[in-house]
Amino acid sequence: SLPGSPVTLKILQNWVPRVSHYFDKEHYTYVGHQIVIQESIEHFGAVVWPGALALSQYLESNQEQFNLKDKKVLEIGAGTGLLSIVACILGAHVTATDLPEVLENLSYNISRNTQNLNMHKPEVRKLVWGEGLNEDFPVSTYHYDFILATDVVYHHGALDPLLATMVYFCKPGTVLLWANKFRFSTDYEFLEKVCNIFNTTILAEFPESNVKLLKATVREN
Repeated sequence: SLPGSPVTLKILQNWVPRVSHYFDKEHYTYVGHQIVIQESIEHFGAVVWPGALALSQYLESNQEQFNLKDKKVLEIGAGTGLLSIVACILGAHVTATDLPEVLENLSYNISRNTQNLNMHKPEVRKLVWGEGLNEDFPVSTYHYDFILATDVVYHHGALDPLLATMVYFCKPGTVLLWANKFRFSTDYEFLEKVCNIFNTTILAEFPESNVKLLKATVREN
């Protein structure tokens, strides 16, 4: 069993009724900012999943415990960019990454929602899990305070490369925050692997949404 008892939370309806007539825009409010997200129907990564809402809400409510101001934050599988935008509003140096086909919509959402903010300008980059990490993100140059990952585990064949990517970026001093909807046995098997590799704590559970939010850090011998 994992140490600590997680808080039980509910994902709040932080989105605002749509004002626009376009079906593909969602309006959210976090940290006092209205955020407009364009979703894309073609791509899995281009819809806002519950894990992103859960972690956005958690970071907004726990700014003392997880102070992102001036911290280096990497989001893997950033999707529509909602969480990266929230991290940027909270003052982080954000690098939002995803697959090449998702980057156009991701860049659009991030620039649109952060362009007028007096904060660190977020960066959007391609990152295919487990591929070219040493070339694209050499350890000598890139060290992150936080790795954010939401709803990265579902029915897909890239779970081993995903785990390898988490291991690659999670250095001593890095905190991995991972929120996921748990539906399948493969989700729990992945969780077990994470627990075997990292010091892992469940920070919060959102039972209505089947979402768990975990914090993982490197085991230091």
